[in-house]
Amino acid sequence: MRRSLSFLIVALCVVALSAQSRMTLDIYLVDVEGGNATLFVAPSGESLLIDTGNGGAAATRDGDRIMAAIKDAGLSQLDHLITTHYHGDHYGAMENLAGRIPIREFIDHGPNVQPAAAVDEFLQKVYPGLYAKSKHTVAKPGDRIAVKGLDVRVVAAAGQAMTTALPGAGKANPYCAAYKPKDADPTENAQSVGTHITFGRFKVVHMGDLTWNKEFDLMCPSNRLGTVDLFVVSHHGQPISNSEVLVHALEPRVAILNNGTRKGGQPDAMKVLFSSPRLEDLWQIHFSLLSGQEYTVPGLFIANGVDEQPAAMPIAAAAAPAPGAGAAPPPAHNGTAYWIKVSAKEDGSFTVTNARNGFSKTYAANR
Repeated sequence: MRRSLSFLIVALCVVALSAQSRMTLDIYLVDVEGGNATLFVAPSGESLLIDTGNGGAAATRDGDRIMAAIKDAGLSQLDHLITTHYHGDHYGAMENLAGRIPIREFIDHGPNVQPAAAVDEFLQKVYPGLYAKSKHTVAKPGDRIAVKGLDVRVVAAAGQAMTTALPGAGKANPYCAAYKPKDADPTENAQSVGTHITFGRFKVVHMGDLTWNKEFDLMCPSNRLGTVDLFVVSHHGQPISNSEVLVHALEPRVAILNNGTRKGGQPDAMKVLFSSPRLEDLWQIHFSLLSGQEYTVPGLFIANGVDEQPAAMPIAAAAAPAPGAGAAPPPAHNGTAYWIKVSAKEDGSFTVTNARNGFSKTYAANR
């Protein structure tokens, strides 16, 4: 008994020392094969996970990959989990993950607006049981999420946008004049919880799958978010999101594309990203067949490829597959999955590292 108590005390001391020695905001963009799972770990040791990847047969795979990042960060619990919206690639592995690590707060946008049997069954029969012994919060634009050492703000949720500007923001957005609306989006994508996170002078935006017209609602006629250092590219890099009124107005120095081999990275979205003012680099979780050589980034900046490497990549981008059950499966990637990690300092400088090849690049504080 005394020996077990000693081991427990040592373990708690190690955790405490680890939290005290952490000096950076660490962000893990986990490869969940075209889904989303982004882990934020503050210097205080408190954590925020945005989305949990795919469900079904992929739930264990994606749960394993998220847990690997959690272990690397030295966490014993997740303080907050935001589910941006109820599409299977964003909430799918939640039950798997919740069975493996305590989650203290579950955050979402409220009722589902896109009825589907699997989603409704999850929301009615599974989800309430997951948050029953934790805190459940329905996010509203303007809300703050309490993560010690960070300023975390909800800027969009349930189809509504924040109406007041963040500190230092609020100037007229010059990109609004040329904006052309797309068809109204009745899906869950438009309901996405969007988040703005500040650590000292470092700023990052994660908008989930928020779509084109909702970006306009948030960013026009005035830019309510200001500029950021890091933009986690919306909607896996698809052109039904990522308008100039959002991307160009944010002026990110770095953008990270959490895409799949055949999901995201289409030319129209890549053109917006590459032409964004002040953009220094674009990093990708996956090699994208939809980019071709014309629009892809150098391999140093891509974390994951495919199991069977093609002999050559065409210059032209491949056409996106038609949606639906009849689509051919994407190229296999069932081996080691690599994340992209960002480590940011309070002065606004940050380092991005590709776990596959160890390549890293540091961006000096210059704002």
